[in-house]
Amino acid sequence: MFGRTKKRPGPPTVTLIGKPGCHLCDDARAVIEQVCAETGAVWEERDILQDEELHRAYWEQIPVVLVDGEQHTFWKVDAERLRRELERRG
Repeated sequence: MFGRTKKRPGPPTVTLIGKPGCHLCDDARAVIEQVCAETGAVWEERDILQDEELHRAYWEQIPVVLVDGEQHTFWKVDAERLRRELERRG
């Protein structure tokens, strides 16, 4: 489900995996929103409290950021690194 994927048509997709009340997730969301707006990438958010598989896989790493289903980073999102990855994929 979240392993390596083939290049999809259209812009890259960034997935933020987190949970409500997580200040690191709030910080990550702000960076993702900004970088996606600048690059034209789309983003979505997934709540580990609503998905048992995500909870098992990522509980100790949240927030986790995936780009097109591949893990990009966790805990802290570096805007410049994310921007480079999205431009590479775009």
